[in-house]
Amino acid sequence: MFDDTDSNKISLITQQIAERLKHRGEMISIAESSTGGLISASLLATPGASAFFLGGTVVYTLASRRAFLDIDKARVKDLKPLTQEMVAEFASAARRKLDATWGLAELGATGPAASPYGHAAGTSVVGVSGPIDRNITISTGSDDRGGNMTAFTLAALSHLLATLQELD
Repeated sequence: MFDDTDSNKISLITQQIAERLKHRGEMISIAESSTGGLISASLLATPGASAFFLGGTVVYTLASRRAFLDIDKARVKDLKPLTQEMVAEFASAARRKLDATWGLAELGATGPAASPYGHAAGTSVVGVSGPIDRNITISTGSDDRGGNMTAFTLAALSHLLATLQELD
């Protein structure tokens, strides 16, 4: 799925994430949807991941979201799907579920079709919850499923690193 350039970028980013988290004694938990586990796999490929990675889950369906995350239905009842507000709730739920310092969540429409909610393929939202909370929206303009999974993973890890750097 990743080409050599993507792999190198991801490796450099995850090394920086790992260094920061380990230095601070902080832990992270992941809830990802359209990236299908690529964010977790990228972090776990970093040597010493057990010092900062508590766990992750792919919450691709409503059933998996209900089983793996304790999201307060009242808090998300009026939120629109695939929004920064919604992904913020997922990131917070991921953090709380494993009592982590940080939670990272990703929700998206990889393609080739649009999401059932009307979002174009190539749209993703990423949320970070922790000592500071940050959320972004990503749009690739592409309906290439594999390419979008890679782009969303790279964007999510870059966003996490940028958030961690704010506390340096």
